[in-house]
Amino acid sequence: MARKFLYVVVILIVLALAAAFAYRFYGVQLMRQFMVPAGEAVALPPADARAYARPDMWIARPDKPGNPALWAPTGYTPAAKPEAAVFFVHPTSFLDTRTWNAPLDNADANNRAALFLRGQASAFNSVGAIWAPRYRQATFGAFLTSKSSAQKALDFAYRDVLAAFDQFVAEAGERPIILAGHSQGALHLSRLLVNRIAGQPIAKRIVAAYVVGWPVSISADLPKMGLPACAQADQAGCILSWQSFADPADPSLIVDTFDATTGFTGQPRAGTPMICTNPLTGKSGDSAPAEANLGTLIPDMNFQSAQLVVGRVPARCEGRGFLTIGQDPPEFGQYVLPGNNYHVFDYSLFWANVRRDAELRLTAFKK
Repeated sequence: MARKFLYVVVILIVLALAAAFAYRFYGVQLMRQFMVPAGEAVALPPADARAYARPDMWIARPDKPGNPALWAPTGYTPAAKPEAAVFFVHPTSFLDTRTWNAPLDNADANNRAALFLRGQASAFNSVGAIWAPRYRQATFGAFLTSKSSAQKALDFAYRDVLAAFDQFVAEAGERPIILAGHSQGALHLSRLLVNRIAGQPIAKRIVAAYVVGWPVSISADLPKMGLPACAQADQAGCILSWQSFADPADPSLIVDTFDATTGFTGQPRAGTPMICTNPLTGKSGDSAPAEANLGTLIPDMNFQSAQLVVGRVPARCEGRGFLTIGQDPPEFGQYVLPGNNYHVFDYSLFWANVRRDAELRLTAFKK
């Protein structure tokens, strides 16, 4: 019996290693095969003009009970009277393959989005009151294919984000504004900067725009986005962006897709450098040791809570503009994407530094 048990253990270990090997070397192909919807995108009607006046259309807003963006790790507290208004667009939390866009009442997607707000938007609760809309986000598979349905799904999602932003502006009053998002949320935010901020009076109210986890071409995108890239930590009215990889990094999935597209200027993005803000220093193209990291959020097994670990993760900008975090990052298990891509943790890796960064930029803005 003992020998049979050992055989079973060995078989399970071999299967686990084989699965890990397949994911490591064929992860992208596997994701494309199983995560991209088979049908066509169904046209969605625009959001009702007053839809985002309703509290239930927001995951977070200042008057919403149980606001997940007000979470903070031990030793940190939200501002009692926040000076700024934060518009935060959450990343992809819809993983279904039966439809290209998430229904607004999808419980799984909404619960995941709330978790993202706890680990990401919470970094801004010391400086601003946070609004984070529900929107009919494109499913995860939309980022793994060149099908026309993928772009349609993203366009439908973006319309919701625009409608939410217009309502946010109406409710935020005259306070300074911080724009923030991640992944799909950062993509929509980059388009919003082009369509709602660039060349408009509201641009003067922008403390900073955190376009995190999405590539921004310095030559093909930035000139149309209305704000410069942040060069220093004490600079206001600028854009921050980074994409986190451990060594050895393989960003080919991002580069291959990015290089096949055209930027906001109409110029090809192929081969162009990307904005890389070092979140540990707030400077562009910078490098900093782990000692400069004020706190990384390490989640528990069920992602319901997290502890803040100081001095754990370094950061340096490399190549065309990717942020590398060394060879010994925290263990995040299955949530690390192929190519040593720590995309899911772009905020969590530097949570306390992002918090300080927002505080410094708000101070600079007021001066």
